[in-house]
Amino acid sequence: MGRSRYKIHGEHNPYFMTSSVIEGIPLFKDPVIAKIILDALVFIQKEKKVELYAYVIMENHTHFIAKGDQLAEHVRNLKSYTAHQIVKYLEKKNNSLDLKKLKRAKQSYKTESVYQIWQEGFHPKQLFTVKMFAQKLEYIHFNPVKRGYVDDPTHWRYSSARNYMRKGGLIPITIFGE
Repeated sequence: MGRSRYKIHGEHNPYFMTSSVIEGIPLFKDPVIAKIILDALVFIQKEKKVELYAYVIMENHTHFIAKGDQLAEHVRNLKSYTAHQIVKYLEKKNNSLDLKKLKRAKQSYKTESVYQIWQEGFHPKQLFTVKMFAQKLEYIHFNPVKRGYVDDPTHWRYSSARNYMRKGGLIPITIFGE
């Protein structure tokens, strides 16, 4: 498939982004792996000055809305870092089943690694209007409801829906409009 054609062109508006695990392998069902993603999101907020407005972590993909200087670079680094941490965790846990899947799914041109966690790219979509932002925010928060995992978006642990309802989320975010 090669490198993503999707690019981030400006830093003034937030972007909606999706990152998926290769071949849809449900790695994020493991709370330790989900925490790796959460910790990385906190890191880019604190250390890279990325404004994270919303997120959801599903079993095999993530969606989030963020804004910041050099956002594409920060997202690429987040994916690289989390991939290494996930592999290290799977090796330590002796999870040979998932490691075999990740090895088999790896693109042949990825010669610098044995495994591949993430699909290429993160499909950024710039959100130019408040209406666009609201649509993507609702999409993110209702993703677990649409999949039939919960009836209420705030019941999904790995989502910013709880932040927006003032019920305390797992990680801090920037509430849009505040």
